[in-house]
Amino acid sequence: MVHIDKSSQRMMVAVDGRPAYVWPVSTGAGGHGTPTGHFRPRWMARSWFSTRYYGSPMPYSIFFHKGYAIHGTNYISRLGGPASHGCVRLHPGNAAVLFALVQRYGMASTSIVISGGNPRYRVTRSRFH
Repeated sequence: MVHIDKSSQRMMVAVDGRPAYVWPVSTGAGGHGTPTGHFRPRWMARSWFSTRYYGSPMPYSIFFHKGYAIHGTNYISRLGGPASHGCVRLHPGNAAVLFALVQRYGMASTSIVISGGNPRYRVTRSRFH
């Protein structure tokens, strides 16, 4: 079971019904929303490059809805806040662990739940004197 909470920008992974991992993620930013709902992996690719976003690397991709995937990212400093074009980004090491778990237990036995909304950021203005 993979649960992604867009409000906290966290992913919780349970194995055999027990919490096993909690990782920071980045979901869709701006006008690029990450879909919410219940999904199952549709297909997986250990090494994938975006055909839509300039050949960006998407290691350990787990595609779950249309072109949306959970995958590793090189932008690890952005994890914990919305930053993607709709995919769910993970640290590459965590993405490798998740990919191996889905391979081990099978796509049909894996459930992906995405809930919440993106966190809202307050814009503060500095005053210079």
